[in-house]
Amino acid sequence: MTVFEDESGRSRKTGGAESTTWRGSPHPAVVADRDGGVVEFNAAAADLFPRIRIGKWLDEVVPRWLADAHRQVAHSARTPTAAAPARAVPAPLRGSHDGRLLRAHPTESGHGDVAWWLIDDSDLTAAQDALRTERERTALLAEASTQLLASLNPDRCLEKTALLAADHLGDAALVISPPVRNRYTVVTAMGGGFEQTQLTLDPALVPGLAEALQGFPPVPARWIDPAELPPWAVPEGFGGPPGSVAITPLPGHGVPAGALILLRRGGQRAFDAAEELFARLFAARAGAALSAARLYAEQARITRALIAELLPPQLHHVRGVDFAGGYRTSQDTERIGGDFYDVHPGTDDGQDTLAVLGDVCGKGLDAAVLTGRIRSTVQALLPLAGDHQDVLRLLNGALLTARHTRFATLVLASVRRTGGRVRLRLTSAGHPRPLVLRATGEVEEADTGGTLVGALPVVTSRSATVDLSPGETCLLYTDGITEARGGPLGSAMFGEVRLRSVLAECVGLPAEAVVERVQMVAGDWVGRGAHDDMAVVAITAPHTTHLSAVNGHTRGRYTA
Repeated sequence: MTVFEDESGRSRKTGGAESTTWRGSPHPAVVADRDGGVVEFNAAAADLFPRIRIGKWLDEVVPRWLADAHRQVAHSARTPTAAAPARAVPAPLRGSHDGRLLRAHPTESGHGDVAWWLIDDSDLTAAQDALRTERERTALLAEASTQLLASLNPDRCLEKTALLAADHLGDAALVISPPVRNRYTVVTAMGGGFEQTQLTLDPALVPGLAEALQGFPPVPARWIDPAELPPWAVPEGFGGPPGSVAITPLPGHGVPAGALILLRRGGQRAFDAAEELFARLFAARAGAALSAARLYAEQARITRALIAELLPPQLHHVRGVDFAGGYRTSQDTERIGGDFYDVHPGTDDGQDTLAVLGDVCGKGLDAAVLTGRIRSTVQALLPLAGDHQDVLRLLNGALLTARHTRFATLVLASVRRTGGRVRLRLTSAGHPRPLVLRATGEVEEADTGGTLVGALPVVTSRSATVDLSPGETCLLYTDGITEARGGPLGSAMFGEVRLRSVLAECVGLPAEAVVERVQMVAGDWVGRGAHDDMAVVAITAPHTTHLSAVNGHTRGRYTA
């Protein structure tokens, strides 16, 4: 039992059992009267406040924030009555003492005394701060991934990496790309702006940079002396030498994507281990995005180079004959497909011009690869172009020995102009027969046929000879035209009859106009519906008798 006097001088007692429980609490507890005098305290309070004694003033033994809080609570306390019983003060107070974060809970006794229970929140607060920091960092990593992967442009990725790092990881950041011909791309970001430069530098002059560019783990920031940084590594306007430097690699897909340098101004705390770890997590996402952007850029460059070889030049006059061609792939998003055509002028005036139009089984990239093989093989066989059967036989053998299992149909047209007329020798290999538009508007079908190539050990074919008078046209086309489904109900085939009708309307038109008319009508027929690749070539005998020189068109090629 504990006995003490209140402010009136009267003695008061605390219960024995209650006092024992109260004093044995692991949490510090202090009881003070209305004027701030210490009335009672437990052992935990004595450990926390070594100078505390009964009768001492709180201002002398506890932190100022606690003494001030006691005065406010004590002066607002009231003596309990039947109408107004004693009440507890609900809101806890917070403050620090001796490196600890304390939460103080006041309870009024009803006699003017206030009991203060103190709880050490240091560990809880530290855990809450750590959790909040981790949440912020996780949100930053997610946002960084979103922003970095939003662009597949390598330069934009470099800039965004530097800006994000400068905004969230340090006062300034430098992103250094792997060297290209001994020159490094360096993006420097600070204060919301960035600058990209090309430098010839020695990474060995920056501690840990050479290793980071090779993908090795970073050296601890405490091992890097900021004074050793070369001038290019400190942005202009940084405000003096850095106080702390962290360097981390940017991992890529199989090869390093570069390195990240973080700078912190002098007078600020150095990068700690947790910040360095977070920088590595950020760098991992940035490196993956940079690597993906560079891989996409390289694939796009290769694709552009390949497509440039597959797309045709504009066809006009070739040795006095009008040629025109056009195509539409099965998907509007694709530029190449399984239909193709080539026009190969003869090497001299005594040789025919060879036109080839074909259709490879399948669609998309795989079909386009086979068209490239066929076109290359036909080009190699040009010295034998005078014998269509021999060309088809050798082409068939080349396709049968290849590893693919696709086949193709095609039509060969050897073209020669003599005077005002044009003579064609046509050979079909499993392909729709060419159509001939006469000056009278009549449409004829060339009497040629044969088996497709790439499927059977032996290919057979039958050739036909056609003469074109001035203004007459021979049309080569793929079955993507005639088998296109559309129309009012969306399911009817375009068909050969409709194609003949459209062609009959093109009497007297040049080859380019014939191709445009056929493509326009067929395109309107299918609308936005699904269709196969569609390719068409028109060969027209010009109205003029003037023989054009090769006029620069030594070779016309197309693939669809």
